[in-house]
Amino acid sequence: METVLVSGGSGFLGGRCVVELLRRGYAVRTTVRGLAKEEEVRARVGSEVDAGDRLAVLEADLRSDGGWAEAVAGCDYVLHVASPFPAAQPKDPDELIVPAREGTLRVLRAALGAGVRRVVVTSSVAAVRGSAGSARAPLTEADWSDPDDTALTPYARSKTSAELAAWDLVRERGEEERLAVVNPGAILGPLFGGEHSTSLQMVERLLQGMPGTPRIGFSVVDVRDVADLHILAMTAAEAGGERYLATARFQWMADVARVLRERLGPEAAKVPKRSIPDFLVRGMALFDPAARSVVGQLGKRVELSSAKARALGWEPRPVEETIADCGRSLAA
Repeated sequence: METVLVSGGSGFLGGRCVVELLRRGYAVRTTVRGLAKEEEVRARVGSEVDAGDRLAVLEADLRSDGGWAEAVAGCDYVLHVASPFPAAQPKDPDELIVPAREGTLRVLRAALGAGVRRVVVTSSVAAVRGSAGSARAPLTEADWSDPDDTALTPYARSKTSAELAAWDLVRERGEEERLAVVNPGAILGPLFGGEHSTSLQMVERLLQGMPGTPRIGFSVVDVRDVADLHILAMTAAEAGGERYLATARFQWMADVARVLRERLGPEAAKVPKRSIPDFLVRGMALFDPAARSVVGQLGKRVELSSAKARALGWEPRPVEETIADCGRSLAA
């Protein structure tokens, strides 16, 4: 039985990776920042799959070296999913950039030192789409955001900086084939347990009856499909040294609202039908940190190609199914 470490098993994507690995017969270890979360993690995972004695929950914090050597010892693979993702962007970008970069390097060094066969790092399309101003469309894995571009959000810069640091490290060691990276878009889909993810707030706010939909959009992808691509990148020989964009289709927020109304019926009674003009969103951004974090995306449609991931055997489900399943689980 092969053993996989998943960092951040209490998170939306990390928890789904744990469940999918257990379903496929792996022994799984997962890290949490404090063992007070162990019972919660086990309960959530147990609602989806019988882990038996194949799940271990360990304490390790990305801000500290402690615990990582023990967590990776004897593992065949590592999925490094954990990373800070706040609802509002901090005033000081280093509050996100430093822990994201140093945490990734901390996990990667421990894993490589322990002889792990492959580490799959969860990055983001934010590490790609920042180049949209000058690059061709659709964007591919060859495109990169600039981590020093202060026009980008601290989150986008943190994901870019962390991923670049990971690639630099394996190149220095001549071990690029032991790293693969997955760059997901806006991760939606069904929840299990009481998880709260920043990526779900768009659907949650629509269901709660926000005044209207701003003119912003996202490359949507299902959490189940992102977990599947992580496992493909972990096991496929040709995935070593590669990065993979995980996106299904671009959706304006108005498109998401329409799908919720059509698929959920009475449960989507509060979902808005009207849009919010750009000037109002810009006005809100003066005092609302959440609005401030999206104002730069107003009216921007960025197309991303998932052809490389599909060539690996990955096939994401329709975005309408993802949005509807997300809405139903949030409503429940």
